[in-house]
Amino acid sequence: IKRKLAKAQKQNRPLPQWARMKTGNKIKYNAKRRHWRRTKLKM
Repeated sequence: IKRKLAKAQKQNRPLPQWARMKTGNKIKYNAKRRHWRRTKLKM
């Protein structure tokens, strides 16, 4: 279980600024962002 939690924690970050520059500002934010209270992990 802990490994999954660690992975989820890594994924849950805003997208880096260089990625925004690279895509020409098409991507504005991380679509897969997860809030610990709103959305629960399926585990």
